[in-house]
Amino acid sequence: MADLYKALAQIHAIRGQVARGTQFRGYGPETVAVTGLLAIAAAMFQSFSLKSPGSNVLRYLALWIATAALAVLVTGLQTITRTRRVHSGLVRQMILSAAESFAPAVVAGMLVTLVLLRSAPQNLWLLPGLWQIFYGLGIFASCRFLPREMFAVGVWFVATGALCLTTGTGERALAPWEMGIPFGVGQLLIAAVLKFGYREVDADA
Repeated sequence: MADLYKALAQIHAIRGQVARGTQFRGYGPETVAVTGLLAIAAAMFQSFSLKSPGSNVLRYLALWIATAALAVLVTGLQTITRTRRVHSGLVRQMILSAAESFAPAVVAGMLVTLVLLRSAPQNLWLLPGLWQIFYGLGIFASCRFLPREMFAVGVWFVATGALCLTTGTGERALAPWEMGIPFGVGQLLIAAVLKFGYREVDADA
């Protein structure tokens, strides 16, 4: 029995190694593009309904956290479905590998948000830039199993995040397009990279 458990553990480890060395094709380009449009729609909604986000920070956070949660829900459900179809033999390992790469950036973003909200609310204007930088770092961590052009998208988010940290003060603090443009354009770029990157793999196969 001990030998059986040892063999099963070795098989599990091998499957994990295979998953980490395989290009992940579970992200659907179309769904990712929809999340880009969702970010643009959220920015438009903010511009009409939240004229002074600096004095209504909780409403601002509620809007963008709800937008992010909806985007994660939509892409998550589609990713599970697509992974089952594309990576039928390694579904669990592929999804875990993808989640492990991106999770640290997400957790860091959540922790920084909570710390600023609790201990330094006067610095909440930093959040759009910090969120973009963390997101970019998550993309960099995921580049090893995504099309190589995804690196440029990571650069986009880090660059826009740095720009927001530099210019997003005063009257421009928490402006709707600090989130709408970076994430709207960025998600559309991700969708394009996935779509054409997957085509290259299919053509080489």
